[in-house]
Amino acid sequence: ALWTLDSFLVLFVQGDLAKKKIYPTLWWLFRDGLLPDDTYFVGYARSNLSVEEIKTACLPYMKVTEEQSECLSAFFSKNSYLRGTYDDSSSFAQLSAHLSSLPGGSEANRLFYLALPPTVYHHVSTNIRAYCMSHKGWNRMIFEKPFGRDLQSSQELSAHLSSLFTEDQIYRIDHYLGKEMVQNLMVLRFGNRIFGPIWNRTSVACVVLTFKEPFGTQGRGGYFDDFGIIRDVMQNHLLQMLCLVAMEKPASTSPVDVRDEKVKVLKCIAPVAVSNVVLGQYVGDPEGESHSKLGYFDDPTVPKGSCTSTFATAVLYVQNERWDGVPFILRCGKALNERKAEVRLQFTDVPGDIFDGRCQRNELVVRVQPDEAIYLKMTTKRPGVYFSPEETELDLTYRSRYKNLKLPDAYERLILDVFCGNQMHFVRSDELREAWRIFTPLLHQIEAERTQPIPYKYGSRGPDASDDLMKRVGFRYEGKYKWVQPHTI
Repeated sequence: ALWTLDSFLVLFVQGDLAKKKIYPTLWWLFRDGLLPDDTYFVGYARSNLSVEEIKTACLPYMKVTEEQSECLSAFFSKNSYLRGTYDDSSSFAQLSAHLSSLPGGSEANRLFYLALPPTVYHHVSTNIRAYCMSHKGWNRMIFEKPFGRDLQSSQELSAHLSSLFTEDQIYRIDHYLGKEMVQNLMVLRFGNRIFGPIWNRTSVACVVLTFKEPFGTQGRGGYFDDFGIIRDVMQNHLLQMLCLVAMEKPASTSPVDVRDEKVKVLKCIAPVAVSNVVLGQYVGDPEGESHSKLGYFDDPTVPKGSCTSTFATAVLYVQNERWDGVPFILRCGKALNERKAEVRLQFTDVPGDIFDGRCQRNELVVRVQPDEAIYLKMTTKRPGVYFSPEETELDLTYRSRYKNLKLPDAYERLILDVFCGNQMHFVRSDELREAWRIFTPLLHQIEAERTQPIPYKYGSRGPDASDDLMKRVGFRYEGKYKWVQPHTI
């Protein structure tokens, strides 16, 4: 059905996401011939823009070579732009007339991408339903997070959308679900005999899901301050990765079966307890080499005296037969010592140790970014005349193993999935409800009590209390071993 009709992609766009991600992604898909031939792109926002201005703003992010200039012109020749407000029905009547004037008209497939603040979702979605739906082709809607601020607002938004569209028309995009190594978790788990028998509470001591950024809010503090790190990263990206690590094997790889299993995992998680959470907020590092290492309050857009966390560690428990008692440690933060996103399973100690405690715990690490890799930390005999154990790894680093590899961007995969009607890597409404149920009581409590986050230095590993919490629930960190990027041959 994808190729039989013309397709329109209507972009409700404002801000950085459009120029840095969405337009470049559409260009890459167009350039590689992955979109239906007759796809037209229509931008819509309140700003008074021309297609030429959009092109100028997006070009630095589009990675265009000289040979592709003709193709780029062809791409922008299929673009148009309308200025309009989000709550005015006459603007949407104009948009509808514009869509009808394009080849395929009212019969073409229509994909609406709402890269907008959630405050206007209500108006825009209502007006799209009233004025802009295709009568013959499919209609699909992409929504960017945040999907609400807590359980109640999320439920209200979901109820509103379900009154206008069916669940199979709604695509809630979490770009982490488009990342290579996140998608790899299912194949790693369910395509290998060696991991199945040990992927449970008998062998796994704890699971750590990490998201670290080495920079602060960089002038976006006003936006960030309204959400905080738990809403920004933990309740969505990290919880989605937890589902893929913890879920049972689905009946098939169909989107319905996979999403059913993810929901089952979330239903087994109790709301996170405040005693199992450490919150932090970064401060400047005047002694550091860089003068750019300013504190959270040095960002002029951040309200003075804000209690918003820029770092959080939370311990969750999946209360089912497979995982009972195993801590799932979610930690994320800004202005830390490195850029890293990874999943780390730490296995229990070897029973009946004959090496006098010199063996470290095995760990399976799936590195999502940067330098995609899967490695297994294990103990081998140190080379030479000694008979002593040493920690090393079995290593699959993607850029060493797969030469000249160019992995598609997460948005490329996900937007292509929407054209193909594949909802596997998108968040379903019941999944969203359960995710908010887990975090809403914590968010309400820390906001009501104005819980003060612990200060930590820009460029550090975060507050020491986070390491103490991880140690308390059973994670063992020796701190001696450093993974070495293997030599590329």
